[in-house]
Amino acid sequence: MAMVHMQALCSSSVSLGVHGEGAGVGGGRGMASVSFRTGLAMRQSEGRGMVGGGRRGVRQVTMVQVPQREGVVADVKAEVGVGLEKSEGKAGGNGVSPGKQQQQSGEGQSMEVDAVTEAELKENGFRSTRRTKLICTIGPATCAPEQLEALAMGGMNVARLNMCHGTREWHTQVIRSVRSLNSEKGYSVAIMMDTEGSEIHMGDFDGAPSVKAEDGEEWIFTVRKLDTLPERTTIVNYEGFAEDVKIGDELVVDGGMVRFEVIEKVGPDVKCKCTDPGLLLPRANLTFWREGRLVRERNAMLPTISSKDWIDIDFGIAEGVDFIAISFVRTAEVIKHLKSYIQARSPNGSIGVFAKIESSDSLKNLEEIIRVSDGAMVARGDLGAQIPLEQVPSVQQAIVNLSRELNKPVIVASQLLESMIEFPTPTRAEVADVSEAVRQRADALMLSGESAMGLFPDKALSVLRTVSLRMESWCRENKQHASDRLPELSSVLHDRISENICNSAAQMANRLEVDAIFVYTRRGYMASLLSRCRPDCPIFAFTDTKSVRQRLNLQWGLIPFRLDFSGDMESNLRRTFALLKARGMMKKGDLIVAVSDISTADMLQSIQVRRIP
Repeated sequence: MAMVHMQALCSSSVSLGVHGEGAGVGGGRGMASVSFRTGLAMRQSEGRGMVGGGRRGVRQVTMVQVPQREGVVADVKAEVGVGLEKSEGKAGGNGVSPGKQQQQSGEGQSMEVDAVTEAELKENGFRSTRRTKLICTIGPATCAPEQLEALAMGGMNVARLNMCHGTREWHTQVIRSVRSLNSEKGYSVAIMMDTEGSEIHMGDFDGAPSVKAEDGEEWIFTVRKLDTLPERTTIVNYEGFAEDVKIGDELVVDGGMVRFEVIEKVGPDVKCKCTDPGLLLPRANLTFWREGRLVRERNAMLPTISSKDWIDIDFGIAEGVDFIAISFVRTAEVIKHLKSYIQARSPNGSIGVFAKIESSDSLKNLEEIIRVSDGAMVARGDLGAQIPLEQVPSVQQAIVNLSRELNKPVIVASQLLESMIEFPTPTRAEVADVSEAVRQRADALMLSGESAMGLFPDKALSVLRTVSLRMESWCRENKQHASDRLPELSSVLHDRISENICNSAAQMANRLEVDAIFVYTRRGYMASLLSRCRPDCPIFAFTDTKSVRQRLNLQWGLIPFRLDFSGDMESNLRRTFALLKARGMMKKGDLIVAVSDISTADMLQSIQVRRIP
């Protein structure tokens, strides 16, 4: 006798059991289902009699009264049913043969999924799919259509546009090229726009992608507006720069990639000597330190979102980008204000707002910022210029953990494979760094200069992909996260039900070693809850909205599909099985767990364990 236990936390625990001879899911085309209904008027469903070749299916129904708002008492009914269908070749429980079901459900239906993911599923199966998502910053090295397609083929899930660089026309062309790849070649690459922010920046280098600063060289940092830059001269965007710095101050460029010492001040010009050589990038962030402490009073007076940023944000809204990342976020109010602005400008849009955690102020208000954001980015380069270097690893871990607890996707960025800007292979320390971010279960990893201006962008992406796959496999084999415990997200009953259904579905999937979890969702909420659980198997997220599908592209373990579906779970499953089998992504006998939040009747949410017919 087999038994499946599950608990749904309402006002009290509800223990659900499935009993019956051969009630497991291992043999034949077995199906187990758990559903939760909330409503005022509920009728107990009729019990089922004999099913499937004389085997008995036993139905247990537990009724619990749950207090609702304003003293209303609602019945919450938890149903567990098991129906074991007859052996292969017989009619299913609905009296229609599997072949005829496929024909009926497959006609006139279409399903959209990323072409690379589809090819991987066909060739290597479910367990081969990568769970960690990959983001590539697009720049001169990767902006041509053929270069973008190479990145898409290599596993790029999101293309990032850094608004510090490039013209409006250039950004527009990149967006159009990415969308053309998606529509014509079947890829599903989302687009993220990253704002420049109001911190102190260096200027451009007369069109050069980078300039090398050598040890001991003397450079001029000026606030003058120059049409032509003299050799070893750069413009600073902050007019009070020459007044604020003092002789002996240390200038830190791009989070420590290059360092200078201030040796002389002449009017609007500041003469500096290079003490740590390296590459200077256009519009790189600039901080200055005095006696080992960050001088940040002036930066604190600058707005988080500059006038240029607002123009860029309007551009991003008009172009319908999928995500906007805001630089140097200090408080949650900035994120709230921006989200209200986006909603007013694009009421029907679905743009996710990510907070970049890259300043000491961000850390002081970390939980409040992440809670109101749609996701977070650990921008380690600039963050490492504002806190002691030895604190960066522990801060990264804390941000990743907190983001997961709050059900917000988190990106680990900056200097993952920095050496591959110039060399075809990474350092072993860089590989270890990438592996650690994957082990921490960050949703996504991001390439910056490696893909924007590096000599080997395809190889850098390949390293991220192969290291992610190997580390994910190692974590599953060694049960590294079997003891993970996540705090409850919400105190609202309906949300708690969704959360507990997803937690239970992930646990069932791991224990039964199913091939995949299916989730049918219109807003993406239950898909994100499943991603938060980090199950061992991939999550097939079916949604009928293109914008939701694109946003799910960034979350750990999700394979987003766009599929037209109805409110009937059974018909959706039959149609999905037929389409996936027809395209070679699943085969007869595969085992899946399915959950759904798409039914409007009685707010039905359910779990089913199904074997593909």
